[in-house]
Amino acid sequence: MAWHMPLLVGGYGWPPLEVLETTDFGRIAGQVLSRAVSSAIEPGGSVGVSQVVKEGNPAQVLIEEADEADLLVVGSRGHGGFAEALLGSVSQHCVHHAPCPVVIIRGPREPA
Repeated sequence: MAWHMPLLVGGYGWPPLEVLETTDFGRIAGQVLSRAVSSAIEPGGSVGVSQVVKEGNPAQVLIEEADEADLLVVGSRGHGGFAEALLGSVSQHCVHHAPCPVVIIRGPREPA
């Protein structure tokens, strides 16, 4: 899992700087990752999973970590079309640049 410090942009709704300076984003990312892996992998199963938390651009971190992997599994939030064109897509970047096969797992469909 990759994370990076939120950018501060002038305006309302941002937490005080002290909160950003004292928040351990790496620890929080590790907790989120552990919960995700626990819910996806059967305890005592035969699938080996390594969990890595790094600060950096998510797409680049995933590509770097996949260097010696047999498979890279990424999630997709399902943003498509215009949002994807503006924001880019981590999963799309991984498909095009990963040194190993990539599987994209989509979340459940939202009701119409």
